[in-house]
Amino acid sequence: AQVTVGMWNSDLNLVEQLNLSLLTSFHTMNASKFIKCVTVGDGAVGKTCMLICYTSNKFPTDYIPTVFDNFSANVAVDGSIVNLGLWDTAGTGSFPLESSFSKNCVLIVHHPLTLDTLFTVLKGQEDYSRLRPLSYRGADIFVLAFSLISRASYENVLKKWMPELRRFAPNVPIVLVGTKLDLREDRGYLGDHMGSNVITSAEGEELRKQIGAAAYIECSSKTQQNVKAVFDTAIKVVLQPPRRKEMARKKRHRRSGCSFV
Repeated sequence: AQVTVGMWNSDLNLVEQLNLSLLTSFHTMNASKFIKCVTVGDGAVGKTCMLICYTSNKFPTDYIPTVFDNFSANVAVDGSIVNLGLWDTAGTGSFPLESSFSKNCVLIVHHPLTLDTLFTVLKGQEDYSRLRPLSYRGADIFVLAFSLISRASYENVLKKWMPELRRFAPNVPIVLVGTKLDLREDRGYLGDHMGSNVITSAEGEELRKQIGAAAYIECSSKTQQNVKAVFDTAIKVVLQPPRRKEMARKKRHRRSGCSFV
C-alpha cells in the first residue's frame, strides 16, 4: 500500500479534511445505500481481529495489526445490497507503530481497494481521545465491543464509551458485542485464569437494555461463531430502524381503547 505522511496541525483542520475526503470516496461507490459502521471499545477486546475475520473468513494467526485498514464492500442482506464501510478505532492511547515519523503526525495509507485509511500516531492518550471522535462523523451504526472475559472492558461500556458516543453521535444506533466467546466456555483457559470474572449472557443483555442498544450479540473470531451475524445485524438496524414514534402512537391509542386493523 502507498503511504503518505503529513504533519498534524493542532487546529485539526487537516484531519477533518482527510476524514471528509474518506467519506466522499466511500459515497461515490456504486451501491444502493452506503453504511458507515464504526467499531469502538477497549483495547485488546478483539475489535480488529473480528473485522479481519469478517472480511477474510479466517482467523489471523500470524500478525494482527493494531488497527484494521478501512474496508468497503457490497453486502447482500435480506435481499438488499448495500456498500458496507468498516472503520476501526484503537481503544488505547496510541498506535504502537515503530517508525521514524514525528510523534505528532498523520499517517494515511492508501488502500488498494480504492479506500483511504486514516491512522494517527500520537504522543499520548489525551491527544488521541481528542481526535478519535472525528472518525464518528457520518457514522450510521456503532459496533460497541467488550470482552466476555474482561470485566473491566464490560464496565467501560458505561463508564467510558457511552458518554463519548452520546456526546459526539447522540442519535447513532448501537449494536453491543461480547467478544471471545470461545474463551468464556474454554475450561482450559478458565483453569489457567482462576481469577477470571467472565460476563454471562444475562449480564450482556442487561447492559444492552441499560445503554439502549438495538441488539446484543456474543461472538468468537477464533471459531467465527456469530461474526457474520454481528455485521448483518448492524446492517439490518440501519435499514430497518425501529419506528419509535409509530410504536409510541400505537401504545397511546391502545390505552385509549382504539384498535388497529
